[in-house]
Amino acid sequence: MQPQTLVKSLLTTSIIGLCFLLFTSEPLRAQAAADAEQQIIKLSKDKWQWMADKDVDKLASLFHDKAKFVHMSGTWKKDEELEIIKTGSIWYKKADVHDVAVELVDDAAIIWSRITLSAMVRGNEANTEFTVTEVYKKVANDWKLLALTFSSVRDTHVIKH
Repeated sequence: MQPQTLVKSLLTTSIIGLCFLLFTSEPLRAQAAADAEQQIIKLSKDKWQWMADKDVDKLASLFHDKAKFVHMSGTWKKDEELEIIKTGSIWYKKADVHDVAVELVDDAAIIWSRITLSAMVRGNEANTEFTVTEVYKKVANDWKLLALTFSSVRDTHVIKH
């Protein structure tokens, strides 16, 4: 084979290979993002169940050490939230999730959930509509909850997707 023919052949093969990589890598990235979104949605759902079950061991593992929790009556950190759940000061009996939206940004995930929360708060039954904002950070191979904020909303509130 002539040197010029060999160079053209190598160049053609390289261009075809590069095009193949470009066209196949985008669907893979999109699939990875969709998988991460589903993972966050499941983790959020599991979190509501662990809160209902007062499973502070699983929650302690999920909550980032720097996590903050914003409620209607105050803001506190991880240890206080776990103590509130453990003692039943707030018992998150059931969270009916009506809608969720997820955004992934680098090593962070934000999930907005429109929920109806049935809870016992200092011995009083409460059923409240909330939009809950959760921020997760990827630490090693695990997602850790970094922030959880309850926003009281009307039942007609809609999350923009």
